[in-house]
Amino acid sequence: MTKRHFVTGWHGTMGLTLLLMGLIGYGATSAQAPLAETRQDAELGDAASQFNLGLMYATGQGGAPQDFTQAAVWWRKAADQGLADPQFNLGLLYAVGEGVSRDLTQAATWYRKAADQGFAPAQVNLGVLYRDGDGVLQDFTQAVAWWRKAAEQGHADAQSNLGLMYDSGEGVVEDLTQAVAWYRKAADQGHTEGQVSLGFMYAAGRGVPEDDAQAVAWYRKAADEGHAGAQLSLGVMYSNGEGAPQDYVEAHRWMSLAASRASAEDREQIADARDALSKEMTPAQLIEAQKRVADWQVVFGKRQPN
Repeated sequence: MTKRHFVTGWHGTMGLTLLLMGLIGYGATSAQAPLAETRQDAELGDAASQFNLGLMYATGQGGAPQDFTQAAVWWRKAADQGLADPQFNLGLLYAVGEGVSRDLTQAATWYRKAADQGFAPAQVNLGVLYRDGDGVLQDFTQAVAWWRKAAEQGHADAQSNLGLMYDSGEGVVEDLTQAVAWYRKAADQGHTEGQVSLGFMYAAGRGVPEDDAQAVAWYRKAADEGHAGAQLSLGVMYSNGEGAPQDYVEAHRWMSLAASRASAEDREQIADARDALSKEMTPAQLIEAQKRVADWQVVFGKRQPN
């Protein structure tokens, strides 16, 4: 079985779930104020209260019903006063079409306002739009420029994305040493895509001397966070005895976990690889592999890759 690596994706905070996870209020006292008090201050033009009122509506907390239309109204008022957080959040709403009509041009406009203030999440998402040509003309050089700004602030998504650009030679001259350096910065922060990419660089000897043991170590970090591609890659390494002693039980365990978490289009292929391996295993080995899957689910099953 040959080494297998899932292509990593461009990272940005584009989904509604991530939007809600990323919302932050201004000041503990203000953020926890009752709805009526926050609304009163917001109506008097206090930008922080306007932002926090939008937060209450977005999350359905603080006595407010969840209402993204109202969240957009109040974030726009705060954004018009120049606050970067509501500018970013308004961009998110336009990107996903919650509370406003989906409009990637407007998303780019609001991301840019926040990005120009040095707000790293907005810089990441603006880079994604430039990379994909959504709401702006596709421009890899601009994608790299915005990701670099965020990466230099320590933003792991940007660091991983910048590594991908150096890896592929898009927007910059291909430089595998730089790719490894940026992957490592993201990986050291626990960023699973960075860990998988760094593992692959070690497995393939790209930008670093080939080192299967290092590949296994980085794949395992991401695999334990629930990254299906890392789980598959780790399973293949164990199946082949690369970077670790050959161990069909471990290989089957990681392939089973990968199949349970992979996208629909990849799930069947992974399951086929696992089932082919099963034919080389004894009944006792298969039982042990299934036990290890269950044990992993107990300890790590609720984790979601970042």
